[in-house]
Amino acid sequence: MPKSKKYVYFCGMNSLIQYTINIKGHLLDLSQPHVMGILNVTPDSFFSGSRKQTEQEISERADQILSEGASIIDVGAYSTRPGATFVSEEEEMARMRYGLEIVRRAHPNAIVSIDTFRSSVASMSVNEFGADIINDVSEGEADSTLFRTVAQLNVPYILMSTKPTLRDMMVSFAQKVQQLRDLGVKDIILDPGFGFGKTIEQNFCILSDMEKLRELELPILVGISRKSMIFKTLECTPNESLNGTSVINTISLMKGASILRVHDVKEATEVIKIVNKMEDSCS
Repeated sequence: MPKSKKYVYFCGMNSLIQYTINIKGHLLDLSQPHVMGILNVTPDSFFSGSRKQTEQEISERADQILSEGASIIDVGAYSTRPGATFVSEEEEMARMRYGLEIVRRAHPNAIVSIDTFRSSVASMSVNEFGADIINDVSEGEADSTLFRTVAQLNVPYILMSTKPTLRDMMVSFAQKVQQLRDLGVKDIILDPGFGFGKTIEQNFCILSDMEKLRELELPILVGISRKSMIFKTLECTPNESLNGTSVINTISLMKGASILRVHDVKEATEVIKIVNKMEDSCS
């Protein structure tokens, strides 16, 4: 007999724990979900719509991210898509510096997250451009000095898991969070790392039980925008995967996500409005 299916939904879950992170002395309230808009200053990110290289493209993308309702701009200078070309430290640094100069000129007070796993790039971004958050896709394993650097920079840190199962993820998260706390890192955000070190089935299994991550009592970021777990399941292309992205963003919010990292900011803010309306109606 086929296994019975169980669908679990949560009403009012985001209001149970009041999360905040410190951004340059100001508290960003995560009790209501936020959107992080992706700005890739790369030529080869997997979703072509996110690649911005000229000054005008970068400036217009930053404008779009904020005007459509995002609270955070996430700037990346090294594509992490499968099969992406290796980028040297010098090249990533040059790309990031170029992108941040444009973003900061256009929006000096915007909250800016840096998508990097290198301590040198993190340090440059914070010290030269006042970047606010470090978003690391390697779980601190690509650069052994990154945890200490984040502590010295005194900025929030996004710890993304590369583990294939929720159990392994939670064990690793607990260990890594303790290491970060011992170094003095105060604000930590957890990212399950959909698409990193996981099969499509493992991605969906983690999504199904993602509310268990709330046991670690830290805010959760979900970045599934137009990823292969969506477009391969739907047998479409990344360009055709916006609807699937919105579906999984909705599920993620209902499982307790505090931040959605997305290419499509307008659609993500609409998802948040709808889920908030449901939760308000349940309260």
